[in-house]
Amino acid sequence: MTARSRRRFDDQTVQRRRLRKRRTALLVGTALGLAAATIRGRGRAVDDRLFAWANSGVPHPALDRLFRGITELGSLYASGAAAATLVLRGRRRQGFDAMGAAVAMWSLGQMLKEAFRRARPYETGNPLRLLIGKPRGASWPSSHPAVLLAFVTVAGRDLELPLGQRRALTGLAGLVAASRVYLGVHYPADVIGGLLLGRALADLWSAGISPRTTGAEPAAPTPLG
Repeated sequence: MTARSRRRFDDQTVQRRRLRKRRTALLVGTALGLAAATIRGRGRAVDDRLFAWANSGVPHPALDRLFRGITELGSLYASGAAAATLVLRGRRRQGFDAMGAAVAMWSLGQMLKEAFRRARPYETGNPLRLLIGKPRGASWPSSHPAVLLAFVTVAGRDLELPLGQRRALTGLAGLVAASRVYLGVHYPADVIGGLLLGRALADLWSAGISPRTTGAEPAAPTPLG
């Protein structure tokens, strides 16, 4: 590599790091701002109306079955099963790396739940359809979409999946987010906050942890990668 090429590479690396930091700060700031805006007042009223529509305004037996069937894909157990599958298929480092991101996101989510202590929809006395058992813990942020998005984002990068497949996995995390509102256990602000935090943590993990775990180059920030 020539001196000029080296300088160009270094400049590009610095630019990627700056972009990643700005995007991570934006994701986290938006998530926290959304939480603060929906605690009370007009933001809370909007969140309540959106919840009522998503939970009770579009009921359908097919949606009941779909969302009940996929909602637990956001659990740590599901991430553990997916990580074990990767290990058994010879992708040990990638499986452990993605699982580490999922556990980190779950732990962060639990700390934020304790900090915000937002009541669940079924604890407020408002009419709703509760289609699954009552989860433990506070409502914001929703851990299921956050954990799933952190796992699939890091795994997709580690495995160098095509962009279309990574977008499909991101879409799956979005469906899990929708399921939590439809089934009556989270508000829209909870699941949106979870998705934003899951992506932010995945970006940080891919930049700082994955290279040491998998030996690969840090993932460049991409819109949906």
